[in-house]
Amino acid sequence: MTQLNLTNDELLSTTRAVRKRMDFDRPVEKEVLMECMELALQAPSGSNAQGWHFLFVTDPAKRQALGEIYGSLFANVYAASDMSAANVHGDDPEMAATQERVMSSAQYLAENMAKAPVFMIPCVAGRVDGVTGEMANVAQASTFGSIIPAAWSFMLAARARGLGTCWTTIHLMQEKACAEILGIPYDEITQVALVPIAYTKGTNFKAAPRKAMDDIVHFESW
Repeated sequence: MTQLNLTNDELLSTTRAVRKRMDFDRPVEKEVLMECMELALQAPSGSNAQGWHFLFVTDPAKRQALGEIYGSLFANVYAASDMSAANVHGDDPEMAATQERVMSSAQYLAENMAKAPVFMIPCVAGRVDGVTGEMANVAQASTFGSIIPAAWSFMLAARARGLGTCWTTIHLMQEKACAEILGIPYDEITQVALVPIAYTKGTNFKAAPRKAMDDIVHFESW
């Protein structure tokens, strides 16, 4: 498939969470999804186990069912939390302005999720629900670390081909119900995200404002 003329640094710095700029009316070819998957599967996984699975959902009825679950959960979660700019980045005007845009676009996606032509559900074999104590951290880190790098590689490859993606996890609050819709064996397979995929309206994205490195980067000790 044709790729955008992006340098490696441009690709890494402009792969945005795309919501309002998704083109819901343009179909996404299976061939471009598989091309991105070929690259995604070159990512590392814990002990090279490659226990990953990727479920693509294009069926309108299934997308509608998942979209309704997502929208309902989004409304409940954000009604109970304060993710406003004043609360999250009130001390940084530039970041506060970005947060306002993020929340507006998140609301838009929640209302229109089912319109995305493709959903990708990254999954990984096994479950860590019952692990407790310090081993819980090890189990979670190794399990999610064996699927998220591949999923992110997919999203980078998608961006290079003019596709937009957005990493979402709210549906996991009803993971079992979503597993039933999709035929996922819940006791054996863990869903990690729901990623809507669509071609973007325009392909020119910019680097986003981020916190100062002095506040978040540490050497030798905290």
